[in-house]
Amino acid sequence: MTPRRKKRLALVLALVLGLGATVGLVLYALNQNMDLFYTPTELVNGKPDGTKPEVGQRLRIGGMVVKGSVKRDPESLRVSFQVADTGPAVTVTYDGILPDLFREGQGIVAQGVLVNPTTVKAHEVLAKHDENYMPPEVAEAMKKNHSKLQYTEEQLQGSAQ
Repeated sequence: MTPRRKKRLALVLALVLGLGATVGLVLYALNQNMDLFYTPTELVNGKPDGTKPEVGQRLRIGGMVVKGSVKRDPESLRVSFQVADTGPAVTVTYDGILPDLFREGQGIVAQGVLVNPTTVKAHEVLAKHDENYMPPEVAEAMKKNHSKLQYTEEQLQGSAQ
């Protein structure tokens, strides 16, 4: 092998190793900043594919605040409440000012760390606005689709008679 080819081979190997190290570091950083979303039922029972979060794992949990479950500490901003969907409830503790839209029976998303299998210590709580809200464009498109669907159903009923 000539000295020129040895230099090229060394350059290509260094480039490949550098690129591999860069990709590895990027994937590691993304993995550290990834917060998986769970519902209260998935948090307690696990996801359908069998995965279950571990204690200490960062995650997001979303559901409805259970009525009568909000407990505020009179000495501080600490609040604890339960979040549920169709299954078991999960306790969320939060130390801070809750959003203005936060109330019992309202949907929320909390981001935090799993303390034990049924408790999440949140560092951020987001209140979801009314689930019935729709942007005007979406409402208009749904009206159009609904009227088309109704028209085709009438045609089907007329042709069946």
